[in-house]
Amino acid sequence: MADYFVKDPKYKEDIFRHRFHMSKRLFLKIVSDVEANDSWFQEALDARGRKGFTPLQKVTSAIKQLATGSTPDENDGYLHMAERTSRECLEYFCDTVCKIYALEFLRRPTSHDMALLYEAHEEKHHLFGSLDCTYFVWRMCPTKYLGQYMRGGHRYPNVILEAVASQDLWLWHALRGPPSSQNDINVLQQSPLFLTERNGTAPKCPFYVNSHLYKRGHSSCLTIIVL
Repeated sequence: MADYFVKDPKYKEDIFRHRFHMSKRLFLKIVSDVEANDSWFQEALDARGRKGFTPLQKVTSAIKQLATGSTPDENDGYLHMAERTSRECLEYFCDTVCKIYALEFLRRPTSHDMALLYEAHEEKHHLFGSLDCTYFVWRMCPTKYLGQYMRGGHRYPNVILEAVASQDLWLWHALRGPPSSQNDINVLQQSPLFLTERNGTAPKCPFYVNSHLYKRGHSSCLTIIVL
């Protein structure tokens, strides 16, 4: 609490964002949502009649594991939480987040979404969105994988994130995990981005490029790159 969540915390917003990979406002919103939707995250008495872990402690444990790739027992001294409890925090957190946010955030774009995005991009770009790959340090990379995940010019092993983002920074597609030794084309070949187009289930969403009409599904639209 003294480090991050009191009125005048020890570490400011920029440090919080660096360590949790999100803003404090977003973090507290997630804490509030998971606490309201899953009783496991609510503070209660343990078997000894003592107060259990707070929602902040449980979510901190889960998000630190997700944000840094740390092991469940890495923060036991800081949070005073056993490895088993920390692992449970991660499991319950992932299940609850999917339950709460899946319908709005963890879904494919619909034809209505695409129409709104076209409208926003047509005047400025004449294209839909931007597909790109970026690299994240894998600090806990096992030694046997170092050769795959090392990349020239990088001091530490990295994993690749392939993402499609629209003008409002909404991520419509994400693939994380390929070794950083691979190039963007190899990553794209592993990506499920074209899956609905290949199996014929993508909603039809025609679009224009250089005044030419293309009648393709929305998964094809997502691959257009804004230069």
